Amino acid sequence: MKIAKKLNISIVVTVVHFCIAQADFAPYFYDNGPYIQNGNLALFSLSEDTAVGTHIYSLNGTDPEGQEVRYGLAFDPGSKQYFRVDPVSGNITLVEKLDREKQDSIDVLVSITDGRSKVVERVTVFVMDANDEKPEFQNMPAIVNVLETAQSGSSLFQVQALDRDTGSGGSINYYLQGAQSSLFSIDRHSGVLRIRSGETLDYEKSKTHFVTVIAKDGGGDFNGREQFMSSSASLTINVVDQQDTPPSFIGTPYFGFVYEVSLPGSEVYRVLAKDGDAGNPNPIVYSMDDGDDGVFGINKTNGRITLLTQPGNLKREIFNIIVRASEVGENGKLLDYGTTPVVIRVVDLNNNPPTFYGEHGPQNTFQLTMNEHPPEGEILRGLRITVNDSDQGANAKFNLRLIGPGRMLRVVPQTVLNEAQVTILVDDSSSMDYEKYQFLTYKLLAVEIDTPERFSATADIIIHLLDTNDNAPKFSSDYYIARIPENSPGGSNVVSVTATDPDSGRWGEVRYSIYGSGADLFLIQPGSGIIYTQPWASLDAELRSKYNFYVKAEDTEGKYSLAEVFVTVLDLNDHSPAFNQNLLEKTMVIGAPVMIQAVDEDAEEPNNVIEYSIMKADPDNIFDINTSTGEIVLKSYVKSMAIVQNITKQKECIWSVVVQARDQGQPSFSTTAVLKIDITEAVKSRFVSYVLGLRKRPGAVFGICLTLVSIAISVTVFISTLIYWKSVKKTRVHPQGKIRKIIRRL
Repeated sequence: MKIAKKLNISIVVTVVHFCIAQADFAPYFYDNGPYIQNGNLALFSLSEDTAVGTHIYSLNGTDPEGQEVRYGLAFDPGSKQYFRVDPVSGNITLVEKLDREKQDSIDVLVSITDGRSKVVERVTVFVMDANDEKPEFQNMPAIVNVLETAQSGSSLFQVQALDRDTGSGGSINYYLQGAQSSLFSIDRHSGVLRIRSGETLDYEKSKTHFVTVIAKDGGGDFNGREQFMSSSASLTINVVDQQDTPPSFIGTPYFGFVYEVSLPGSEVYRVLAKDGDAGNPNPIVYSMDDGDDGVFGINKTNGRITLLTQPGNLKREIFNIIVRASEVGENGKLLDYGTTPVVIRVVDLNNNPPTFYGEHGPQNTFQLTMNEHPPEGEILRGLRITVNDSDQGANAKFNLRLIGPGRMLRVVPQTVLNEAQVTILVDDSSSMDYEKYQFLTYKLLAVEIDTPERFSATADIIIHLLDTNDNAPKFSSDYYIARIPENSPGGSNVVSVTATDPDSGRWGEVRYSIYGSGADLFLIQPGSGIIYTQPWASLDAELRSKYNFYVKAEDTEGKYSLAEVFVTVLDLNDHSPAFNQNLLEKTMVIGAPVMIQAVDEDAEEPNNVIEYSIMKADPDNIFDINTSTGEIVLKSYVKSMAIVQNITKQKECIWSVVVQARDQGQPSFSTTAVLKIDITEAVKSRFVSYVLGLRKRPGAVFGICLTLVSIAISVTVFISTLIYWKSVKKTRVHPQGKIRKIIRRL
């Protein structure tokens, strides 16, 4: 019997990892426009009464590649850290108490990172006012000496208080409190304290009066509800008796007002003085010592101060006039005298709106040409703008603001009194992009603050942007995939890449180049971006089927971007299948297969997929072959050597088979070989085969063993019975004794 040869078949599996490298772009915050609530904290304001621990904002951004982002907050060195951020959700929490009166804005560095790139932006959080400050008296407590002869309605003192809050919370009204306040009244707006109408002072009844003054603000929001705050201070009023003293003025200090519509001869104020000698008072005459500038006159008898000229000729807002009161003795001789200041304020009427001025007078359009992306904080020096309101005081107080696209510019100052030089600063340089806007148009608006008329004025700010080389060329894709047949001649077109630069002129011109370990076999046209194979290049998929390299797009100033090119060399069916040798010899045991194998050196399917077939066999119609594996078996009816011997009369059963291996490519290639098959049969008895087969059938083994034991017992009983009957016949012995002996022997 011949022994079958063993076949060692090794299968090589090649796994190709296809990795596409993508460019890494920095994360960014969402644009915090006028309708977006969550972004990068820009232009965010927060009331100073916000409770510590409050969630005040959510940072919101994204990464162009979809990477998970983390958020961060930082403050300038030495600055108090008012906020804390959750790095995952971006939720910002207030951790320090705010106080607008100490700090009305907070600079914060907000950051966003995707683990590789980090973007940091400086933003300013504005602290808004809440009504949390009490009015503070500036000249209280105070002591006022008042002549007991002061007339009803005379002014005694002007209370001054200051509230550091803004708006209604910063306005102050004055009130009096206390039992003795019934003799006095106070102007709740100006704080001027007077003797109440119909009341007089009497030194003999009371030398001193104690009055409590309440300063109450106009109320404002605090912790979600309206809150009014007040302060109190005491005023001591000493009543002065006039004994052997010069004349004294009653109701000082004196404050008078002149309005723009007042006519010459109008009464401005009336002063009053009396001789301190109550027993025998002398008549008093009045005169002006200083400060009238010829604008005012006084009646020497009754102290009536009048306007002598047109209000438009007044060059000052406040006049401090010294009025003298002299006693007139006998024969009209002037005796002792007393003086008092009289403050006369020129009260402005709001009859002039704000007006913008250029270098040559009033102007409502201002233009400027500048490069795109100027530095943030830069002053637009080409705009020479002045704003003026010819009114005085509160009537000349107004706000400035810019209205236009985005938040690119801001105006300084924001609040003006009378006149100011207008400065416009760059606030967002990145948005001033020539590729988005060739020119910017803003409205500069001036609006009065505290006047009922709310006069306003506007001016157009037109900024023409000039292009700079601020953009790098950008490819239409981050990577390009190309396929080229392996038999392509040198100079073949592989792929065309495209990059654009939005800059204008020569800055928008793009040149291409390639580099990298896989670029040796390729070249690129610098102007068009078309990639070719080198003229001498020979591509073979069996040697190398994958190439990758980088293509660079660069403008005239060296700004560039990269893209990756992946080239696959397509396999062609240029190899035939091959057997190890043309004449093969195999030994086949009946019932077992033999296997043949051919190899195709092509790189890809179906070019290297082989199909097997039997072209010719001697004898014919004896064998079957598996077309995929090359496994050859005898026909199902050939089950023994006896059948084989019937087919051939030769003692040596060696049959010839011509087999073919054909690939599945287009066109298809094939190879044939002659296979000598030696037919044999394994020597093995049926009994041994059956016994060996019982190892897999434990139930059958148990049945066989039980049968054998039963047969053995039956044979033993049968033999014993025969021996017994022979003994009975010979000896005639009692059968029971004989049986016992037999049993003992057994």
